[in-house]
Amino acid sequence: MSACVPTRHNRTSRSSRPPRASGVKRPHSPPPPRGGRFRIAGADVSASITVFLLAVPMSLGLAVAMDAPLQAGLISAAIGGIVAGLLGGTPLQVSGPSAGLTVVTAELIQVYGWRTTCAITIGAGLLQILLGSLRAARSALAVSPAIVHGTLAGIGVAIALAQLHIVLGGSPQSSAVANALALPDQLGRLNPAAPLIGVLTITVLVLWPRIPGRIGTGARRVPAALAAVVTATTVAALAAPGIARVDLPSWRAHVLPEMPHGPALALATAVFTVMLVASLESLLAAMAVDKLSAAPSHSPSARTSAAPSPPAASPASLGVPASPGSPTTPTSQTPPSPPPSASPSPPSPPTAPAPPVRRADLDRELRAQGIANTLSGLVGGLAVSGGAVRSSANVRAGAQGRASTVLHGVWVLLATGLLVTVLEWIPLAALAALVMMVGIQMVSLAHIRNVHKHREFLVYGATITGVVLFGVLKGVTIGIAVAVAVALHRLARTRITVTDQGGEHLVVVRGQLTFLAVPRLSRTLGQLPQGGNAVVELDGFFMDHAAYEAIQDWSNAQAAHGGRIVFTGRSGGRIAEPASAAHSCCRPWTPWRNHHCHDEPGRTPEAGHGPGTPFTDARPVTDPIGSPHDMPHDALTPTPAPASTPGSAPSPDVAPGRAPAPSLHRSPARSAGPPAEATRPAGGNRLISGLSSFQRNTAPLVREELARLAAEGQRPSQLFITCADSRLVTSMITASGPGDLFTVRNIGNLVPLPNAESGDDSVGAAIEYAVDVLKVESITICGHSGCGAMQALLGAKPDPQAPPTSLWRWLRHGLPSLERMASRHHAWARISGRLPTDALEQLCLTNVVQQLDHLRAHESVARRLAEGTLRLHGMYFHVGEAQAYLLTEGASSGLELDEVFDRVGPGDPAGPGELERAGV
Repeated sequence: MSACVPTRHNRTSRSSRPPRASGVKRPHSPPPPRGGRFRIAGADVSASITVFLLAVPMSLGLAVAMDAPLQAGLISAAIGGIVAGLLGGTPLQVSGPSAGLTVVTAELIQVYGWRTTCAITIGAGLLQILLGSLRAARSALAVSPAIVHGTLAGIGVAIALAQLHIVLGGSPQSSAVANALALPDQLGRLNPAAPLIGVLTITVLVLWPRIPGRIGTGARRVPAALAAVVTATTVAALAAPGIARVDLPSWRAHVLPEMPHGPALALATAVFTVMLVASLESLLAAMAVDKLSAAPSHSPSARTSAAPSPPAASPASLGVPASPGSPTTPTSQTPPSPPPSASPSPPSPPTAPAPPVRRADLDRELRAQGIANTLSGLVGGLAVSGGAVRSSANVRAGAQGRASTVLHGVWVLLATGLLVTVLEWIPLAALAALVMMVGIQMVSLAHIRNVHKHREFLVYGATITGVVLFGVLKGVTIGIAVAVAVALHRLARTRITVTDQGGEHLVVVRGQLTFLAVPRLSRTLGQLPQGGNAVVELDGFFMDHAAYEAIQDWSNAQAAHGGRIVFTGRSGGRIAEPASAAHSCCRPWTPWRNHHCHDEPGRTPEAGHGPGTPFTDARPVTDPIGSPHDMPHDALTPTPAPASTPGSAPSPDVAPGRAPAPSLHRSPARSAGPPAEATRPAGGNRLISGLSSFQRNTAPLVREELARLAAEGQRPSQLFITCADSRLVTSMITASGPGDLFTVRNIGNLVPLPNAESGDDSVGAAIEYAVDVLKVESITICGHSGCGAMQALLGAKPDPQAPPTSLWRWLRHGLPSLERMASRHHAWARISGRLPTDALEQLCLTNVVQQLDHLRAHESVARRLAEGTLRLHGMYFHVGEAQAYLLTEGASSGLELDEVFDRVGPGDPAGPGELERAGV
């Protein structure tokens, strides 16, 4: 590892760690004690009822699927809600019977009986408590996502096959393979009543969240699972009175665990399997809830500043969601209400800032799950785990704390004693259809696409196959073995080809350069003529020391004989930098997140390890190759360099006919450290240190390009009009450099109408100069999230008796945007397939569209548009997501705007075709 890793030493220095009493939280540390009573908010009560209505049919269905006593499902739901809710490290996570353990528990009950299965659950809970006390929760997430999702998908396939037999009126077999083989015979002796009830249940599950209009908005307050079970129960009571139903035996017949009987190794394996699956499911669900509760639409501030929207219960919310590690998106959104008039509303009273969203404490969560499992096993309940579905419903219902989770468990406990007669009307086919949908949704197409994109589908497929054919533990073992084999194959597979390109040789190295590839690499390079010119294209992300020295020695030998060696990445751009800048910890072309590293007191560049550095963060220059330590296999990822703009000369360092160089940046984990604000100098010192850093590190690399621009004059291709907000770094978000953009910044990215009363000539002058003198090819108006100017327009109005301030005189140019948003004659602007999250985001988007209309009113712009030599673009930048959106064209005629801002992805093209698509 290079000695020059920014702020690396601050992570391990004992003196730099914040004391526990300082209030500074480490990632995933337990929330600080608040001190006080257990508080129950009104939102928690309503959310607990919503989750209760979803949990009861789910718990009964999972108990049926496991062939366990039906009371066991309700017991585990109550204990999971109350115990895990009170003690867990994820306050909004709801725990209950584990869907991921359906197949495992069913097999354990068949082999050992119910009482021994309860004892196995106790053992798994004790093991979870031990691992949580050893702070091993984070290590559980080190398993490859392909293996985790493959395991859940395999369990989902087994669940679906087993429950399909119950839906068809039969009984499930002992394994997934046996269930698949028995399906033809089951179809041959079909009883129509149960399949019809199952189809009805699935139909309601699918269509309930899609009911349109106000009726649908009200209907979605009821979970789809509850609506489906109630509908199926009602129809079965009227049309099929003889169908098999839930049979809750008397509590007097309820059995408790016993000392386990059987081979010790087999019992230990069972305990480990239950612990592994339950822990992974709980921890992944905790991470999903963490992300969902941190989302803007579900944050405490969003929930308190707007009327709570009804929870949208969808089929995706019935089982393990598509991504246990990612939040479930609501199926519908209520658009923010526009202001009742064009005039700004009176200022609202100040509100206290919302508390920061607490991150999950995974070790505490694992201990709580262990305690819940231990208690559940002791009283004869199913194994407990956190459920992403119940938890996401809890968050969407507006829960504010753990009170909703605990109350949901209390309601389940009361229902267990008071609603026995009602529950016994539920048909088994309806519960089986509900659980079958859970299993189907555990096989996520999003996960399949993701693992295929990362070339891990073989691991995913092997895990699914192993789980279905041999069981969970063996399937996980098979997945791990295949993952290791694939990793070794990729590490050892290196292809080296040589092409003669008329006096210059192109050497292409595909794969990772390890000591295993050194013999072939040395043999190939030794066959090239001494003193010849060569381009070496290194298409890989890892180079060990042996490969580095082999290439370095060959490069030095070629240079000594007068040869010229150029090292490139896959795109052909050169990837080296001069020795003087090779190991400066504040490299001038590094990612922007390191832009304050020169502010640390006592910071001095550290010595390098060689004459230069390949695969570094610098812009390509002349040195051939350097130390391999700047290319750690787990910390560098390529990003394409910005394409050259019209009117700018190509970089002299890029070989003719080749694309610009890729830049390689460090992962955030390798540059983590204390916040820059903790050590950043203030006032003039900060300015002086920044200027000094520029002169020391950046000026030597840009001096030649700036000298060319000074001699030739500026020839920018774009006029970029954006807000003066300090968080918008235009050169960073557009990947542009000196001479590319002619930028105009003002409060609110406003374009005053020409000849308007109390207009502003500075913006009009800049537009006229850019269009008529600089002959720019496009103009972009860029708004952004959280714009203070738009917030001022929404929430404040000056006193008519007081003289208008300069700020308000300027903000009056934004009043047409406010009127446009309130008008019924204009469609709501949308962003990437969704409506804006609130009125502020709506106004920010609408303002971009309105300012484009103002821009067309300028004579010079209108003339160039008529000539077809100028393009206009609308852009929105979400600061918190670091995501850019472009305004798209509407109908093919181009006369009407669709007012949709499409997300710009990292792989989207950047050529003229893309500009045509995004043009307005």
